Amino acid sequence: MEKMEYIAPCHFGLEAVLKKEIADLGLQIVSVEDGRVTFAGDAQALCRANIFLRTAERVLLKVGSFHAETFEELFQGTRAIAWGDYIPQDGKFWVTKAASVKSKLFSPSDIQSIMKKAMVESMKGTYHADWFQEDGAPYPVRVFLKKDEVTVGLDTTGDSLHKRGYRKLTAKAPIAENLAAALIMLTPWKSDRILVDPFCGSGTIPIEAAMMAANIAPGMNRGFTAEDWTHIVDRKCWYRAVDEAESRVNMDVETDIQGYDIDDSMVSIARENAKLAGVEHMIHFQRRGAEQLSHPKKYGFIITNPPYGERLEDKKELPQLYGMIGERYRMLDSWSMYLITAYDQAEQAIGRKADKNRKIYNGMMKTYFYQFMGPKPGGKKPGK
Repeated sequence: MEKMEYIAPCHFGLEAVLKKEIADLGLQIVSVEDGRVTFAGDAQALCRANIFLRTAERVLLKVGSFHAETFEELFQGTRAIAWGDYIPQDGKFWVTKAASVKSKLFSPSDIQSIMKKAMVESMKGTYHADWFQEDGAPYPVRVFLKKDEVTVGLDTTGDSLHKRGYRKLTAKAPIAENLAAALIMLTPWKSDRILVDPFCGSGTIPIEAAMMAANIAPGMNRGFTAEDWTHIVDRKCWYRAVDEAESRVNMDVETDIQGYDIDDSMVSIARENAKLAGVEHMIHFQRRGAEQLSHPKKYGFIITNPPYGERLEDKKELPQLYGMIGERYRMLDSWSMYLITAYDQAEQAIGRKADKNRKIYNGMMKTYFYQFMGPKPGGKKPGK
């Protein structure tokens, strides 16, 4: 397969993290836009991106782009794409998602319906058939409209890349695995430093950290839609990518990663999830309230996703909760703390202005990633 363009969507605010990940895989960056990074590569790049990327939502094979302000232009632009180059005669094809921003066409259901009809018309011309049984491999299509520019991609991934396969049980408001990985990547944490999550829930942040420490590729133990597209991607490409992932794993790395939760059942769930991820020996989970947060060693990291009052009755408790977090953090005078929250008064309650504050959209929810920097080992605190 010749060089193609791929689109990797991500959480808004994390484009730079994903761009670095893609570049670190040796792949060519084409463009970076809000919520997505476009890159170029061959079939092997498609497999490696799905298996190795920690912060992407999915990997789309870009099949076309055009300008459309009317449904007729959308129909003609979609029909002009050489769908027969990608979808075999028995392929199951549909527009699984349509997103529109600042465009004249904005109804997702109408966009999906018209594009499906246009795809059928295109396929009729290719295969000289009047109808299609669609009982073969799936070819889900995703489309973005931005300022009347239409970008069309085939979803090579299937279930979102945040579904690593280890999280069978979750907390009430779990953080997505790819978001947890991105937060860790935004810190200077390395596997030889202590990491504590005092609100670990189902264990996602500690597990993602342990997988990074052991160099376990997040997509090693799951399947992808494009595995069935053998006319586009030779199965050997998938085998090579998995072999590469397996060769990188180092289960002997020593870590000090800890997760606390006040709920016994959550601690059990976290342990089970860590076991499924193959990293249970690298993490110490325990039932412990955040008010007991302490550690005898220096230069550790707190990386956490504390409650932020999704329910109205919980909001009253937030000043006290974040005040307690600030109090415990001050007792760890050489530590760094990184927390993601939608609570916009967090700094005031903690009692210290963050050294950095990054805005990240968790779905439609605006959150803040507050970064309180401690000194480097043997160094001074920032600003001192």
